[in-house]
Amino acid sequence: MLRQMRNFDELSEREILALAIGNEEEDGRIYADFAEGLHANYPSTARIFAEMAAEEGEHRRHLLALYRAKFGEHIPLIRRQDVRGFVRHEPVWQIRPLNIEATRRQAQLMEAETQRFYRLAAARSTDASIRQLLGDLAEVESQHELTADRLVAENVPTDVASAERETQRRMFVLRVIQPGLAGLMDGSVSTLAPVFAAAFATGRSSDALVVGLAASLGAGISMGFTEAVSDNGSLTGRGAPWIRGGICGLMTTLGGVGHTLPFLLPSFMTATVVAIAAVIVELTMISGVRWRYMDTPPFSAAIQVGFGGALVFATGILIGNT
Repeated sequence: MLRQMRNFDELSEREILALAIGNEEEDGRIYADFAEGLHANYPSTARIFAEMAAEEGEHRRHLLALYRAKFGEHIPLIRRQDVRGFVRHEPVWQIRPLNIEATRRQAQLMEAETQRFYRLAAARSTDASIRQLLGDLAEVESQHELTADRLVAENVPTDVASAERETQRRMFVLRVIQPGLAGLMDGSVSTLAPVFAAAFATGRSSDALVVGLAASLGAGISMGFTEAVSDNGSLTGRGAPWIRGGICGLMTTLGGVGHTLPFLLPSFMTATVVAIAAVIVELTMISGVRWRYMDTPPFSAAIQVGFGGALVFATGILIGNT
């Protein structure tokens, strides 16, 4: 059953004021949620959102006072999702862990949307006091970008902004790079032995392809579940376990599939040469990620990854030729 929605031009002045009160209350709670969610890792930016939440509270009080004077105590429940044209905002609790840049972008979108709403509402109002208040609020919203810039300057000086960027980088490494790298290493290295053992034991590309796909998918499922159940992120800050598990499982599968797909080629020798080249590319990528994000010296990263990969690769060939 489709949910009934109203057009904005169908709302009465009483309903517009009720909607404005609800919007200010919701926006204030979103900013407060941003402040709470960012406080641990980004305290300076959290203070910005706390001040914005307080300002939304002031707007709500002004709207409530005018509503009581015009229409009494009862305020009908009218939400922005009941009116066409508003942008749907994801609840903050559904998008954690919070990304500092994403929260700032959402705040800008909210302010632009609210400003547009107040200007349209003021243009439709025939009551002088309502029109004046809505117009004043539209002007206030138009200044919020400047207010945000001022708050950033006051609360996030250059050294603090640099520290917040470094914190954000560490969070990205913990939540994305580490599980992805673990999966890529496992998928690229652990599947070498079964794939090339099958290839050299049978001399047929099709057999190597079947073994490689089975090993890659099996390893992806295993690594994904292992990562997901190993840490719920509550103490380590590594984020949602099912997201980490998905990243780890996907990268594990891709790591194995990379040197398995060349065996789609009908020529066994050609497929083997291409597969070996794919292995070299995979190990080079792993070394690069370890150097870029894990602060491992390039030479050490190449030696560690290359030596381990060479051992597994040699094991596969030795078993396949036995």
